Amino acid sequence: MGWRSQSCTDACVAVFDYDAIVLGAGAAGLMCAAVAGQRGRRVLLLDHADQVGKKILISGGGRCNFTNIYTRPETYISANPHFAKSALARYAPADFIALVERHGIAYHEKTLGQLFCDGSAKQVVAMLLDECARGGVDVRCGQPVRQVTHADGRFAVRFGDLDFAAPNLVIATGGPSIPKMGASGFAYDLARQFGLKVVEPRPALVPLTLGGDDVLFRELSGVATPVEARAGKAAFREAALFTHKGLSGPAILQVSSYWRHGEPVTIDFLPDAAPGWLLDAKRARPRATLASALALPDRLAQTLADRLALPGELGAQTDRKLADAEARLKRWTFRPNGTEGFAKAEVTAGGISTANLSSQTMMAKSVPGLYAVGEAVDVTGWLGGYNFQWAWASGHAAGQAL
Repeated sequence: MGWRSQSCTDACVAVFDYDAIVLGAGAAGLMCAAVAGQRGRRVLLLDHADQVGKKILISGGGRCNFTNIYTRPETYISANPHFAKSALARYAPADFIALVERHGIAYHEKTLGQLFCDGSAKQVVAMLLDECARGGVDVRCGQPVRQVTHADGRFAVRFGDLDFAAPNLVIATGGPSIPKMGASGFAYDLARQFGLKVVEPRPALVPLTLGGDDVLFRELSGVATPVEARAGKAAFREAALFTHKGLSGPAILQVSSYWRHGEPVTIDFLPDAAPGWLLDAKRARPRATLASALALPDRLAQTLADRLALPGELGAQTDRKLADAEARLKRWTFRPNGTEGFAKAEVTAGGISTANLSSQTMMAKSVPGLYAVGEAVDVTGWLGGYNFQWAWASGHAAGQAL
């Protein structure tokens, strides 16, 4: 780090010079700073929060679902589905796992390729800070970024009462999901300031709310069951959870990223059932009721049976009615009236348009030296460690380019 004086009308202001300034000390910012620092760059990492990696610390129930071994470009949503390919190919889950192992952090696969720390998410933050320290990164927290300007090939940042400058600036401030953690749309404001387009941000991996005829399902709050949920062309087989506001659980969070207002969400309540299972049940147990024939939690089974309006014994029902009931149970349609918003969203879909950025370096095509990484960019992963892998991969790509 160097410093120089900048003349002004009242006094001389000390301006501290770096090779790169990274705004945002989350997953992508920490990775980017560490990689660039270890390549010999003088890097300043800034965050308005009082500590780094706040979202890392709360992730995975405090154990940080730090990657997914099944990461591939198809597990990401973007206006340009090809954009993420380059960064993901050059920094794969195996690369981050190797870093975790070098630091002696024990981990396990929970399910569906999701890797978690055996201990605490604090270990991942400590690892990233150690990597930054190895690269001589100057980490500063707890002050607001008051101003960012660009002139003569240099970016000037006022952080609290101090002024910093560098020829490279990295936007790694994330999106507005989980505002109680200090998240905001700062990245988009900054991008627009420099002429970059922003794909409209929206909550993703977020619970859906129900109204109208679906309101009675709120009475099932706390009931969960394995399902196949579908929104548009996307389908996920995991658990769905009924809440006092609507629908949640992994399957619902997954399809929420694809869902648009006004569209239905369909649920197959018995995805493993063979075709004709209800007619078979009628012949095997004609005295059984529909609710008792459903291999579902009792409260859910009774609610579905009531909605299907098939009282009495299966043997008293026509084959046609049972076939219709089976078809509805396979494609039960909900019409959510909204989501629980950014407050409950795990990530943000949309963001800084990938059309503005190089997929190789994450640098803005129209503003040399300006980069964007992580959640700030219009690349959103599935639930289960995919968004962390994008943070590591995009941060690594920018760090290698700085």
